[in-house]
Order: sequence, then structure tokens, then C-alpha cells
Amino acid sequence: MSRLRDKPFIMYGLLAIMVIVFLTMTVMGGTTDPGTLVRFGAKYNPAIRAGEYWRLITPMFIHIGFTHILMNGITLYFIGEYVEQLFGHWRFLTIFLVSGIVGNLASFVFSYGLSAGASTAIFGLFGAFMMLGESFSKNPVITSMAKTFLLFIVLNIGTDIFVQGIDIAGHIGGLIGGFLIAYVVGVSFGKVSPIKRIIAGIMLVVVAVGLFVLGMQGNL
Repeated sequence: MSRLRDKPFIMYGLLAIMVIVFLTMTVMGGTTDPGTLVRFGAKYNPAIRAGEYWRLITPMFIHIGFTHILMNGITLYFIGEYVEQLFGHWRFLTIFLVSGIVGNLASFVFSYGLSAGASTAIFGLFGAFMMLGESFSKNPVITSMAKTFLLFIVLNIGTDIFVQGIDIAGHIGGLIGGFLIAYVVGVSFGKVSPIKRIIAGIMLVVVAVGLFVLGMQGNL
């Protein structure tokens, strides 16, 4: 039983769901077909404004084409293992889901097209590492890892700017969501300042509600 607890089984479960959804979509119309994407729950602004709020969650498990799921799957596999070990299983799941929702809310506000993918949540995992780097700056191992992931974030966002079809708003939203929720849930190996946790929680709610209101207005 202890060996099972040591394994990143939440990360494995998330990957399994994504693969199952991808294969099902492939059989039922194709993962790049707009109609299939909408049916399976891709982020589609008119549908969200019509009350299909679950579309702020489901895009995390949908991918558009084989390259998309391959790249996100590899990234989640390597990053997810570290985050799940450092934060614990259920904190990791919370970070993943909340980051993805905040990222999809940002996409809802700033991006008009169909979008899907786990990258909103994956950027949230990067944000969680940034929280670790700030909160445990005296730990040389964590500081080194945080610097490495910061470089990775900068490179990815730089790529987002110059590559068409990338939902940069979703990525930045996920990054911010991950940074804030990581303070709220804390870590399994140390204490996070209660004041920082409260402030982060308030900021997270303000950001999420603000994005939702803006998205529902559809003025941007």
C-alpha cells in the first residue's frame, strides 16, 4: 500500500483519461474536427455563455491532433511526477484542476476560437514550482528547480508569441492560477505562511470571478 502512495497515480490517471478521450474522439469523428471537439467539450465561448460552464473543465482532457496530446502528455509525465511528489496526490489534483479552470477562463475572455488541451493546467504546475521557489528560497534544490522551470516558462511563452494557433491567454491564466492555488493548498513537507495563503486565496477568487464576468459579457 505504501508503494502505491509513493507512485504518482493521480498523474497516471489524468494521462489515462486523456488517452481514452483522444481514442474515443478519433473513432467518433476525429480530434481535429470542429464538430467533434464541440460535442466532447472543447472551450466554445457561445456555449459557455449559454450555460455550459462544464466547458471550463473538459478542455483539459481534450487534445487536437496526435502531436498535441503527445507533447502535452510527455510534459505532464515529467513535470507531474515532481509536483505530485512535492505537494502530495490530492493537492496535485487540486492544482491541476484549478489551474486548468483559471486558464480556460482567461481563454474565455481573450480568445474567441475553439480551444482545448491540458497545457492550461500544465502551466499551472509550472506556477506551483514558482510558488515553491518563493516560499522555500533557502532550499538549494527547490531553488535550482524553480529557476529551471522559470526558464522553461519564459521559453514557452516566447514561443507562444510567435507561433500561430497557440492560446497564450490560457497558458498565462493557468500559470497564475497554479501559482496562487499552490499557496492555498500548501505543501506536504513544510509550512506556508498563513497570511500568504489567505491573500493568495482572495486573489484567486477575485481573478476567477473577474474573468468569468468579463467572459460572460463578451466585450473583449
